[in-house]
Parts: sequence; C-alpha cells; structure tokens
Amino acid sequence: MKIATWNVNGIRARQAQVCELLERDRPDVVCLQELKAEAAQVPLQCARDDYHVYWHGLRAYSGVALHIRKGLLDTEPVFSHPDFDFESRIVQAALGKLVLASVYVPNGGKDYEAKLSFMRKLAAWARELQREGRDLVLCGDINITRTEMDVHPRERKTGLIGQRPEERALFEDLLGGHLVDVGRALDPDNPGLFTWWAPWRNMRQRNIGWRLDYIFATPAIVERAESCAVLADFGTSDHAPVVMTLA
Repeated sequence: MKIATWNVNGIRARQAQVCELLERDRPDVVCLQELKAEAAQVPLQCARDDYHVYWHGLRAYSGVALHIRKGLLDTEPVFSHPDFDFESRIVQAALGKLVLASVYVPNGGKDYEAKLSFMRKLAAWARELQREGRDLVLCGDINITRTEMDVHPRERKTGLIGQRPEERALFEDLLGGHLVDVGRALDPDNPGLFTWWAPWRNMRQRNIGWRLDYIFATPAIVERAESCAVLADFGTSDHAPVVMTLA
C-alpha cells in the first residue's frame, strides 16, 4: 500500500502534475492540501473513476482533499470533518477501524492563536481516536518544523513562526506516544530531510529548506512501513510530495 501527501499550492496550477503522480506512483491514498479552489472549480481530470474522492475547499484559499482507491478495503470510506474544522482544513475518512485524514494546519502568520488552537484540537481528536481503538494515518502540511534538524541552518531564526518552542511542544503533544512521525522514524539522522523550500535564490536546488509535511501513523501501521520518501524533484509547488510505502 502507498499513501501520499502533497501541498499542491493550487490544484488548478498543478492539475497535470496530480494526474502524473497518480499514474506514475499509483498511490492507494492521496492527501492534498492548499487546493485554493471550491469543489466546483477543481479540474475534471483530477476526479478519477478508480478513486473515491472528496474535495473540501474554498475559493482561492486553503482546502484539502482525499483520494482513496476503490476496493482498497472491504468497506467504502465514510468522509466527514471533525468539529474543529475551519477554513476547509481537515477531511477524514473512516474505513472500518482505520481512519485516514488530510490536514492543512494554519501557518499562523495571519492569526497565530488560531494556529495554536487548531493544533490543540487536532491533538485532542487524535487522542480520542486512540481511546476508541482506531488506527490512524494523518497526513499533511503541519506548518511546524519538529526540531532544529528539520530546518536548514541558514533558515533557523529564533522566534520565527514555524520554529517556536510552543509550536514544537504542541507538535509533540499531537504525537503523544500514540502517533509516529514516519519519515523521521525511518530516516532519523538525515539533516537534509526537507519538504518545503522558499521559491527564490534556488533554495530547492540547494536544498535549503524546512520539513513541514508529514505522515503520522499509529504504531501498528508503522510496523509495516518500508519507506517514507520525499519526492524532492517532483512538481512545481513549493512543497514536495511525501510517499509512505507499507508492506
């Protein structure tokens, strides 16, 4: 099984690349963020007959989506939104015991307190799923670098949003002992593991970036993880896709 997440930075600008990712890598689950489009504005070529697809977006802002391959499990997905959703930032799908979710955490530049509140509620939601005995795969743009290693040394700035101690504390609260940061678990010592690069001065080509995009999963799922790769050379978004492969 393959599970992919990608902040596309505009689904209409990246429609051909989304199709290319689906055709080339054949992921079973695709989580998209920052659609910048209402459902009616999504290009028709992005709606595939072989996937259950849910679009959850706003005009020119935010938005998330979930693609789940038909026949992936015995049950069909039931799509919904946690009650803390705002600005079309999270969609979840239940397939029996398994919950899949695509999330786009606010970057905090416009309303920093709203970002912190969203993270607290996201952590509480994940804990509730744990109490219910559910397996969870949570994918998306968290807009927080987990540790100093997740920011290139040239980009580290004390007090900068995305690197603040209180944000990182909320990140760890989200993990809370019941979720695993799969990318870092499989590649713990890589100081160049980034998923976002500022779109100037050849930052991407020089790999001067931040790790903002993550796949989190409960331990039973992580035990099956063979890889969790950043596709740093794919696409024209300022974010790269991240793809987890399960045995």
